[in-house]
Amino acid sequence: MTGYTPHLLLLGFVILFFIWEKFSPKAVERFEDNLLIILMALLTVVSFSQVIARYGFNTGWSGALEFSMVLFSWLILAGMSYGIKRSSHLGVDILLKATPKPIAKWLAIFGASTGLIYGLILLDASWLKAVGVDTRSGAIDYWSKMYKINIGTEELRWPVWIQETFGVQDRVQRWLVLIILPISLALVSFRSLQAMFEIYRGDREMVIAGHEAEELVKDNKDKLKD
Repeated sequence: MTGYTPHLLLLGFVILFFIWEKFSPKAVERFEDNLLIILMALLTVVSFSQVIARYGFNTGWSGALEFSMVLFSWLILAGMSYGIKRSSHLGVDILLKATPKPIAKWLAIFGASTGLIYGLILLDASWLKAVGVDTRSGAIDYWSKMYKINIGTEELRWPVWIQETFGVQDRVQRWLVLIILPISLALVSFRSLQAMFEIYRGDREMVIAGHEAEELVKDNKDKLKD
């Protein structure tokens, strides 16, 4: 794998994801919802069953803790871009509410651009050399190293039949576990860029969450009077 192969693969993935969402937005929405639901369900089932096995039968799965950590990290990383898409991230909008709408619009675009810059820096910070920052670390570089050395996880093991069928090492490859890192950051960058255009077109006001509590009170103010 050459130095720029992961970058090109990620770029291709984002382009394909954009095309898929362009023509089948409902399918993409169902996929994202189901992915997060599956991760949460697996995390709950594994954690609960491990407690029952340990305290009820004095046994358990040695890889349960590491598997739960992987599920939790995948849930957080996959949820970052989902939160930007659904405007569900918490934030402070005092300044946006206090300024005129044209200014607030550009401030919101600036806020979305910081998410784009954040994602790009964490993906690959080598481009910061253009502004005098000497660094080359990032998720792509880290994942590429894990792919090259091909080391395994601590406790996660492939089932015996997979080892025998495909001739893989007994421990699950670490790069497989970490593949969500560059993918999720690429999606964060994509969703932030998408949010910038949506705010510019007037399709949304900001990236952060709306005032759900205030909206609920407003919708039910007549009921509260009764």
